[in-house]
Amino acid sequence: MTKTIQCISPVDGQVYAERPALPLDAAKAAVARAKAAQKDWAALPLDDRIARVKAGIAALNGMKDRVVEELAWQMGRPTRYGGEFGGVNDRTEYMASIAAETLAPQVVEDSDHFRRYLAREPVGVVFVIAPWNYPYLTSINTIVPALIAGNSVMLKHASQTLVVGERLAEALHAGGVPQDVFQNVVLDHATTEALIGARSFGFVNFTGSVAGGAAIEKAAAGTFTATGLELGGKDPGYVRADADVDAAVDSLMDGAMYNAGQCCCGIERIYVHESLYDDFVAKAVKWVSALKLGNPFDAATTIGPMANVRFARTVRDQVAEAVAAGARPLIDPALFPEDDGGAYLAPQILVNVDHSMRVMREESFGPVVGIMKVAGDAEAIALMNDSPYGLTCSIWTQDPEAAAEIGGQLETGTVYMNRCDYLDPALCWTGCKDTGRGAALSALGFYSVTRPKSYHMKKVTK
Repeated sequence: MTKTIQCISPVDGQVYAERPALPLDAAKAAVARAKAAQKDWAALPLDDRIARVKAGIAALNGMKDRVVEELAWQMGRPTRYGGEFGGVNDRTEYMASIAAETLAPQVVEDSDHFRRYLAREPVGVVFVIAPWNYPYLTSINTIVPALIAGNSVMLKHASQTLVVGERLAEALHAGGVPQDVFQNVVLDHATTEALIGARSFGFVNFTGSVAGGAAIEKAAAGTFTATGLELGGKDPGYVRADADVDAAVDSLMDGAMYNAGQCCCGIERIYVHESLYDDFVAKAVKWVSALKLGNPFDAATTIGPMANVRFARTVRDQVAEAVAAGARPLIDPALFPEDDGGAYLAPQILVNVDHSMRVMREESFGPVVGIMKVAGDAEAIALMNDSPYGLTCSIWTQDPEAAAEIGGQLETGTVYMNRCDYLDPALCWTGCKDTGRGAALSALGFYSVTRPKSYHMKKVTK
């Protein structure tokens, strides 16, 4: 029996989209088509591949109104924010701009006797398993460099954002990327793992949970398939004694609450120097209290429902456990009428928290943040590192040298000073510990979807 994959809309709890999952034989056939098409795609001039990919992204931009509406239905983001087009365009443009230099052979010697160089060639078929929280941005991070480098790409999107893969395929095909070179596929977990275990792909990129990443590694075990895994996060902010409190509140609260807190690099815990603590907390409460929870199609809504009822349940449980253990909630729930256990979840700030509480230790991925008072840098560093995750950290200070010194002691993939919750396409997107491994964006993003090949060409025979 064919399995059906459903997207339940958080807006009204109804089935928004459903698609049949590909049986294993059909999925294997799709892989075979991708492999067959890849050679001709790679043989095209680089400028041609870049032009087609950029034309595809332009076609996606032409679908903006439809895409923004679909995102609201699928995962609840308010339409006022206009989708993810700014980041999609910036990342595409940057990766396209560095492709020629990054993919060019590195010549070691070109003399009368030898030509020695290091080339990069596509890995073949790249498999992207994408998440629902930023369904276009996270996909683009790998799809664009993979196609530009000459790979075929197969995209499996999250069930919560089933339609996103279809839109990406529609747009890229309109731009001139052949249908077998970019394929959107609907797969269940068993078929996904079977394809990976059969060594179907040259590279697998997965963004999702730690458990999901472990399943990918298990499926790939013994195949020597390269993997890129961006998994959980519990990103901290640190407000030093010399910080601009108003700026810190504005950015850190936005980093904690935007997208209903469903951001890979969202701020989930904050440590504030004792001299600024009371001021910071008071202003943070005022900032969050001004949010408007509601239907994402209402232009006044600034925070929509979480993407799924079960995600909201996790946050509710963490908050309830923390309060039972002594934490104090500061946001008046009367300001944010919820739907009594549904996907619409009121934002919350917790104080009197500590690292014995799940809300300060485990990923929440929702609109809640705990704030702790610290005496100085040493205590803040110890607390920021007291986590199984390591994606980003945010340091608020007037002293760049101090920020760099603190950053050097933190177990994290990215160090921000006076900003947070942002991806710079010129810098590597990476993590450590249970956040996973691998590299996206920057020149290293191209290295992930290509393999090195050395050429040692002797021009004389004696």
